Amino acid sequence: MARYWPEPARGETGAPRTGVLLVNLGTPAAPTAAAVRPYLKEFLSDPRVVEIPKLAWWPILNGIILNIRPKKSAEKYASIWMDDGSPLQVHTERQAKLLAGCLGHDGARDVQVDWAMRYGSPSIPRVLGRMKADACSRILVVPLYPQYAASTTASVIDEVAACLTHWRNLPEIRFIRDFHDHPAYIDALAQSVRDHWIAAGEPDKLVMSFHGIPSRSVGLGDPYHDECRTTARLLAERLHLPPERWQLTFQSRFGKAEWLKPYTQATLEALGRSRTERVDVVCPGFPADCLETLEEIAMECRAAFIEAGGKTFRYIPCLNERHDWISALAAIVRSRIPDWLEFPPAGVQKLEAVGQRGRATGAGY
Repeated sequence: MARYWPEPARGETGAPRTGVLLVNLGTPAAPTAAAVRPYLKEFLSDPRVVEIPKLAWWPILNGIILNIRPKKSAEKYASIWMDDGSPLQVHTERQAKLLAGCLGHDGARDVQVDWAMRYGSPSIPRVLGRMKADACSRILVVPLYPQYAASTTASVIDEVAACLTHWRNLPEIRFIRDFHDHPAYIDALAQSVRDHWIAAGEPDKLVMSFHGIPSRSVGLGDPYHDECRTTARLLAERLHLPPERWQLTFQSRFGKAEWLKPYTQATLEALGRSRTERVDVVCPGFPADCLETLEEIAMECRAAFIEAGGKTFRYIPCLNERHDWISALAAIVRSRIPDWLEFPPAGVQKLEAVGQRGRATGAGY
């Protein structure tokens, strides 16, 4: 097998373009055990995700986990599956389209926005190949993880780097490492909570639930915990919440090792036992709703809170396709590649805007 993949013929790619690639975690193709199994195998085989020596982990993964977990996970996926597919895929695809529209509305020229999944389909190599074929000579990779972790953001960088080892003619590549404290991201989060409260009233306690990681990872130098705490603090400040009105927690523990605490479900059960009237939960580490938010939080944790004696539980949806989030995402992108983005002169922008309004209203010239 050749080391390098074939390059497009010279002169066929057209003028160089700027590409923006949004990358999310991934999802099975269908809510079935048959579809979940290969997805889980790819995910749990990543040494960034499971830091156990391969010789010890392989029999556990293939002999136990992949024979038990796919059926249970498929049932969970089935409970939140949308008409158009997996929620994570649906929202990520929509975010890419809306981001392209937002950048285009701002006047950015020759920018192609695409999306991929770290695990599952569409894969990072497949989409990067498509962008290369479309003459993207400069590509910004945006892992959709606000807080950096080796098991998420770094894994995306690994996969991009592995893909590029097969390319002869490399593009210029940049990455967004994190945006956990970006003002536009915090503002969008805060406004989503305010909008929820305007419609439904304020809770006794706001729980900010982030995906967990093993505590050992933090001890080894992973900055994830600090970045989650920063996001939570900034969000609480924007909402003018005193310390007793909010709490940071961590969800989605996997295995028997100790993960970051306090655990979300245990916290909600304790709040229920204390007869807390109303709890709202928001997930600031997830820009798009997915299994971990729609099933684990909105279903499992809701049931645990009520069963423990709590009264009212409300889940605040992720940012998904909110206009303020797409605007924030555009601002994050623009801040990283200002020298790549080409805008028409001010006079041309004005004429183009007039033309767009005219076409929208059917006006002639």
